[in-house]
Amino acid sequence: MRLNSKQICEYTGGRVLVNPIDASKLACGVAWDSRAVSPGDLYVALPGENVDGHAFVPQALRAGAVVVLVQEAPDEATCLLAREMGAAVIEVSNTFSAIIDLARAWRGYLRGHVVGLTGSTGKTTTKNLVRDVLSASFSVVATQANQNNELGVPKTLLSADPETEVVVVEMGMRGLGQIADLCDFVKPDMGLITNIGESHIELLGSRENIARAKAELIEALPDGYGCAFVNSSDAYTPLVLECSKAIERSVGIWFYDGSARDVDTAADAYATDVELDSEGRPGFVLHVAGDEAVCKLNLRGLHNVQNATAAASVGARLGMDAATIASALASAQPEAGRQHVIQARAGFTIVDDAYNANPDSMRASLAMFSSLAVQGKRVAVLGDMGELGDYAVACHEGIGRAAAASNLDYLVCTGELSAHIARAAREAGMDADTVLETDSIPGVLGELDNLLEPGDAVLVKASHFMGLERVVGGLVN
Repeated sequence: MRLNSKQICEYTGGRVLVNPIDASKLACGVAWDSRAVSPGDLYVALPGENVDGHAFVPQALRAGAVVVLVQEAPDEATCLLAREMGAAVIEVSNTFSAIIDLARAWRGYLRGHVVGLTGSTGKTTTKNLVRDVLSASFSVVATQANQNNELGVPKTLLSADPETEVVVVEMGMRGLGQIADLCDFVKPDMGLITNIGESHIELLGSRENIARAKAELIEALPDGYGCAFVNSSDAYTPLVLECSKAIERSVGIWFYDGSARDVDTAADAYATDVELDSEGRPGFVLHVAGDEAVCKLNLRGLHNVQNATAAASVGARLGMDAATIASALASAQPEAGRQHVIQARAGFTIVDDAYNANPDSMRASLAMFSSLAVQGKRVAVLGDMGELGDYAVACHEGIGRAAAASNLDYLVCTGELSAHIARAAREAGMDADTVLETDSIPGVLGELDNLLEPGDAVLVKASHFMGLERVVGGLVN
């Protein structure tokens, strides 16, 4: 973002309370946490239930904010400080809406491609792979971490410059219409859907409705020249294309398939000869648009072959060759909390997959864990999965059955819903003495303290609200 106070005022429909000393000075970044403000930033004061950003306007000014957006006029002392610092203070009716207004306006300055990305699982990993692949040939700005909501999405756009060649925007959703609302100002010309799973089924009621919600991304692509990247092995892809009317609107469609089926496929990007090494990392032959190259991932699990072919399809669409794409994929590293392997000082291995979970990603993680070469015991710590509504019990029971079939020596379950994981695992044949239950993080760590020895491996996974990253931290320390 490079906007002066006059432009910011115009785009947000604001009213200037304090004029800047230099009206031509540009705000080149945006922050709503005063601790994250850098010199030259726009600071947006967001009200909240527990913390009100208006209380931190003075800190933002002292940190170097050149423009401040507020929805409540600051006191005279704060206005005086703004004058002393030479910063502008602009009042708007709603600072949340103002961020979107700015992103909508700034989108008009961006000359490169904008890739929207969504899906039930693998969004952040696939976004990172798309970023890493495209960065080998283009200047790229991508969503930071998993900032894929009503604040993170506009911030991604505002982080790009007009010269940025590709902006990759991860989009989350919890209900129908939310992706459409994001696309209204993101205006993607490319859209990628990873898969249609059970995440958010509590609010949407069925996978068909989840597919309709995800299809809003493809529906937003421009007629005639937009391009959709869809999973040819996903049973709901035909419904996505039907709902979005992609074919009728002459949207380009690129199919990818990383399902590890060594058969001929009509996909534009696919993998053959897939093999896992002793640490669960896949190697395969990558095929893209008639070109091919051998690829080896640092990410673990067969499901990441699917994510890799998705990213490869975007690179190929933008003219990259298979060798360049494969090299970029091979360099990609996992994020903390997403199947990140840590060697504990005590001699055992931790697979940190504690950032989030749903039934699809839980099964994928168990499959990956079962493929690892482990000298000692294999222990899984599984917690509750959220947003499953009426499907919660059945989904947790399904994970229990999957756990029982995953070559585990011990299963530790924590959380109210995870009692169904434990019960189903026992019913599926897992020895009752190897299925442990506890209702607290200290309880989990206590069980693991009794179980883990050098050479063992432990998988930690649950939805984010369970806070199992504290288990990982306890094991590391």
